[in-house]
Amino acid sequence: MTPSAASDAAARPAGDRSFLFVLGSSRPDGNSELLARDAAAHLPAGTRQRWVDLTALPLPDFQDGRHEEESWTAGENERLLRAATEEATDVVIVSPLYWYSVSANAKRYLDYWSGWLTAPGSGFKKHMAGRTLWGVTVMADHDEALADGLITSLSHSAAYMRMRFGGVLLGNGSRPGQVRNDVRAAVRAKTFFEREAPLARFPAQQVPVAG
Repeated sequence: MTPSAASDAAARPAGDRSFLFVLGSSRPDGNSELLARDAAAHLPAGTRQRWVDLTALPLPDFQDGRHEEESWTAGENERLLRAATEEATDVVIVSPLYWYSVSANAKRYLDYWSGWLTAPGSGFKKHMAGRTLWGVTVMADHDEALADGLITSLSHSAAYMRMRFGGVLLGNGSRPGQVRNDVRAAVRAKTFFEREAPLARFPAQQVPVAG
């Protein structure tokens, strides 16, 4: 996708945008989901939203079949998730901070992107280029620097896919509903999806700032 096409993708009117919220928590109505729904409530009217719970659409552990003679046969859940991913202009990974990264469910979903990249005739990488990847996570610790690993993982994934990266909305909480007490997260959620989402780049691709 050319830079101008990518810019057009970011400038789509609300009615032309479609958000896919991928819920990676191991429990329903978790803190990360609550924060994501707070942020989604402030999307412009007419913005399409689709929410998928990975516990309701379980995937088997991903098997890399690039060098296998037999092709991988996609199951129904995989087909549904791939279709939902390709239909979205904006993909939001919603996951609590588990061991300083995304949850196992969220990581498995991203692992499947590897299979979609190499599926014969898929064009998955070209299809996703210029679209936007976001993250929402709630963590028990108040030191937000501990989420750097999760942020880096999503940012680098977006860079590899030539996607835009909107950043990660951070919140604090551990017990069910505790994120409701995080006033700073609530304020951030109101404007989170309004922020500019630049094309993601690996550190070596960053343009140095003139002194």
